[in-house]
Parts: sequence; structure tokens; C-alpha cells
Amino acid sequence: MNIPNLLTLARICAVPVIIWLILDRLMEAAFWVALAAAISDAVDGIIAKRFDMQTRLGAYLDPIADKALLVSVYIALGHEGFLPTWLVILVVFRDALIVGGALLFHTLTQSLEMTPLMVSKVNTVFQLILGVTIVGSEAFGFDATAVRDPLIYATGLTTVVSGATYVVGWTGRASQIEGGR
Repeated sequence: MNIPNLLTLARICAVPVIIWLILDRLMEAAFWVALAAAISDAVDGIIAKRFDMQTRLGAYLDPIADKALLVSVYIALGHEGFLPTWLVILVVFRDALIVGGALLFHTLTQSLEMTPLMVSKVNTVFQLILGVTIVGSEAFGFDATAVRDPLIYATGLTTVVSGATYVVGWTGRASQIEGGR
């Protein structure tokens, strides 16, 4: 188990802690743990690429950690009234669609490779920034409306585009494979 994979596992383990802290309205602690989790997402990738530590396990584990973190945080923030319901539904639906689509694609083709799209990486960044911004504004009592609202719409847009891009890509590749049989 290398350092990037350990960081990813730590991010997964942080998820229930962050959720508990948000639901108990311990927002300052939630902010610091969420910020560390968000930073670990970037750091594990940088270390893996820079020091040639990319592994097949990491290629599967990293998106699982991202989905666990973001879906859970968005549900908790939505439950507490900090995020609009439509955005929570959109984020959860997109990730369920991607996971379901990946499983279906793998079942049909036996050739699933975990290669995140650039639009998906951008979406993850927007989702992380929005989540940490919301938790931070609640923790430290600052008005984040000026950045929160544009981040909400940018996150919504990148969520839709990312989900649609995966669906179109998988559908096209699965059709090619099915047509070749």
C-alpha cells in the first residue's frame, strides 16, 4: 500500500466523521476535516503522478473516495438546509448514474478502465470548493453569498455536463462493442 492509496483511504475514513460533525452542527471541526479531505484529493494524485506511484487500486479507489465524500457531504449539507435540494439531487443522481453506468458497461464489455474525464475533474473541484465554502461560512460566520451562488450554478452545470459526457461516451463505446459481435 503506497502513500497516495493511504491518503485515499484516510479520505474515505474521514467521510463519516465529517457527516457526524455537520449533522451535530460542529461546523468549525467539520470545516477542518473537510478541508483536509479536499486537499488530500489533490495531494494523492500529485504524489502518484510525480513519483510514479499510480496503481490500479488507486485508479478505482480514488473515484470511490470522491463519490463517498461528495455525495455524503452534499446530502448532509442539504439535510441541514445549507444547499439547495435540486443541487443535492443532481450530485447524487450523477454519481449514481456514473457508478451504475460503469457497472453496466463493465458487465456488457468486460473492459472498464477508470480514466476520469477532464470535465469530471473540473466538476469535482467545483463540488469540493462549494462544500468547503459552505461549511467554512457556517463555521466562521462569514457571508459567502457572493461566491456561494455562482459556485452553486457552476457546480450544477459541470455536474450535468460531466454526467452527460460519461453517458454519451459509454453508450457509444458499448454500441461499438455490441455491433462488433
